[in-house]
Amino acid sequence: MQLQEVLNLAKQLSPVDKVRLIQELAPDIERELVSNQITPTKSLWGLCADLGNAPSAEEIDEARREEWANFPREDI
Repeated sequence: MQLQEVLNLAKQLSPVDKVRLIQELAPDIERELVSNQITPTKSLWGLCADLGNAPSAEEIDEARREEWANFPREDI
């Protein structure tokens, strides 16, 4: 049965029967909506929130200088 057919049949009901139909369907719809509800996931920013502040550009540059200071080089 198609949705349009169901709607046509429902429109033929009396107002009292329409209310009863809604009362019958509402708990099922609510149950389905609750069971299909997707729990929100944390964003990547949220996953890293416990790590604290990121190092500044100056701190990164200083760490690079320290690491590369003793790196063996061959001057050509």
